[in-house]
Amino acid sequence: MPRKKKTEEQVVQEETKQETSEAVSQANQDTQAPVENQEEEKPKKKREVKKLSEKELKRVMTDTKETLVPLTDYIACSVHLGTKVITPDMRKYVYKRRADGLAVINTNLIDDKIRDASAFFNQYAPEDVFIVSKREASWPAVEKFSEVTGIRAFMKKYPAGIITNLILDNFFEAKLVIICDPWVDKNALNDALRLKIPTLAICDTNNYARLITKVVPSNNKSRKSVGLILYILAREYLKSLGKEKEAKELKLEDFAGKIEQANEDADAEAKKQETDFRKPRDTKTTRARYGV
Repeated sequence: MPRKKKTEEQVVQEETKQETSEAVSQANQDTQAPVENQEEEKPKKKREVKKLSEKELKRVMTDTKETLVPLTDYIACSVHLGTKVITPDMRKYVYKRRADGLAVINTNLIDDKIRDASAFFNQYAPEDVFIVSKREASWPAVEKFSEVTGIRAFMKKYPAGIITNLILDNFFEAKLVIICDPWVDKNALNDALRLKIPTLAICDTNNYARLITKVVPSNNKSRKSVGLILYILAREYLKSLGKEKEAKELKLEDFAGKIEQANEDADAEAKKQETDFRKPRDTKTTRARYGV
């Protein structure tokens, strides 16, 4: 069949469509070209490199902060070892439990709390503060602490009414009481609470600390751990008094004894025996004691 010839109108429509499509494509090319040129013309921004000091670089690389004493000293003195008992007041300081049931105190929180307690303690004069310790293990550290700082120290037995009874000859007024164990030294704590005197106490995981002003979470049953805490407090206290030379001359061994390599097993066993009330009694020793 012969093809139908296009009319003039159809030819005109096709030509107009072709012209409009060419115009649109040309317009798109014109709009895209400047954008590409602008992107090419934009200079690339250089990243600013911040220079860090040696201390900052060490902190970033190790992801640890600078502590008052090396972390190895905290571990060697078993400051982080708690008891099997964890009170609600001390739960927030506990990092975990060991396989043998002993609590492990967070060393970062120990360091932070010592800083806080030290800043609070530095506000008082030596004659306004006294320290109490009934546990024999901490007597050498308390004695050295009293000798260095000039603060009164009461060991073995706390004199009843020494800050509450005006009639006593040895009565004196105190503004701060340092306690090595809130449970063992509860008489001094009760007197301080009665007079509303601030208290600074070394609290183990089995202590109740809700009424204590400044808490230092730590093992308070070992000479080494108590000695380390008192060593730091004494050093920072001397610095606050402007006695930098005396502070530098202090030695940890004078407070905590000879510091050997960390031996957590021996300290853990001692804590375990002290806090394990279900341990059966030795029948031979009881018989010998009572002559049975």
